Amino acid sequence: MEESITMELDSYLCEVFQTEEHDIRSYSPLSLAFIGDCVYDLVIKSLIIRKGNRPVNVMQKETSRLVQASAQSAMMRVMQEHLTEEEHAVYRRGRNAKSVSPAKNQSITDYRRATGFEALIGYLYLKKNYRRIVDLIKTGLVGLEEAEEKDERPEE
Repeated sequence: MEESITMELDSYLCEVFQTEEHDIRSYSPLSLAFIGDCVYDLVIKSLIIRKGNRPVNVMQKETSRLVQASAQSAMMRVMQEHLTEEEHAVYRRGRNAKSVSPAKNQSITDYRRATGFEALIGYLYLKKNYRRIVDLIKTGLVGLEEAEEKDERPEE
């Protein structure tokens, strides 16, 4: 049901703005990351708003924690073992892409892994594979939570 609504939106966008479909394999990895960044941000903000009405600054802090490159990098480490060959190839292309802007307050490794993550999300979005996006993000968030819990435990 929800996929038909999203497809309906996609069709309507194409109709109203008179755009054409393009072969998504022709997009550069940084173009895929460009849209993937937005899609991931929307998914995270949607999850956060569904927790209920709270002060916007609280929601923004929670969002920032999850959308920063280090969080995406940690999520990607968990998600990698769940990727298909095709998805892994898209991720690698994104990770290896030469970015024009340097990493801000992040390690270059985290920044590159996050770019690969965003490219993968963008690719899946353009393929209209919305369920896969949500499933992978869920896997990544669970892994991120587990890693954070492990870091918070006192050393024995």
